[in-house]
Amino acid sequence: MGVLGVAVLSGLGATLAVLLLRSPATPPRTAGEGVPAVATATSTAAVIPDDADVRDALAVLHDWDVGRAAAYARGDVRRLRDLYVPRSSAGAADVRVLTGYRSRGLRVAGLRTQVLALAVLERRPERWVLRVTDRVQAGVAVHAGRRLPLPRDAASTRVLTLVRSNDARWRVERVQDVRPLS
Repeated sequence: MGVLGVAVLSGLGATLAVLLLRSPATPPRTAGEGVPAVATATSTAAVIPDDADVRDALAVLHDWDVGRAAAYARGDVRRLRDLYVPRSSAGAADVRVLTGYRSRGLRVAGLRTQVLALAVLERRPERWVLRVTDRVQAGVAVHAGRRLPLPRDAASTRVLTLVRSNDARWRVERVQDVRPLS
């Protein structure tokens, strides 16, 4: 999310966001200060605490985001659905967004998510609960050779519940929006 993230894209440019915020014992470090940046084709990290649980969570989110970006690039509903547990409302919403792109003849390429913050709220061998703040950093809608940049995405924070399936893969079970205090 972020690396591996989990929220549903809305409209042309919103995306699944995954941010894990954790109160580290030491101050957060930027990606350039020895913290794994997880800067790949689908995600980069901005400020991530130097904490083993957070690094593990970033790796899981990254793998998840890579799978999601690939599903969107191919327009592969089955592959996207497989990133979620069966009957996940977040998964159903994400599939509706992808189906909407496909019905308009669009394919989403270069989808990248930037994780801005990450906290591990709960970690058990088969279940993680993460608070993730992220945003879509890049992506284009492709139609008949034309590349249309996705609209800018504002950062959003969500609480993600990930469960490990029998095949040892992490899947999103639940996504909850976190509303800012006002």
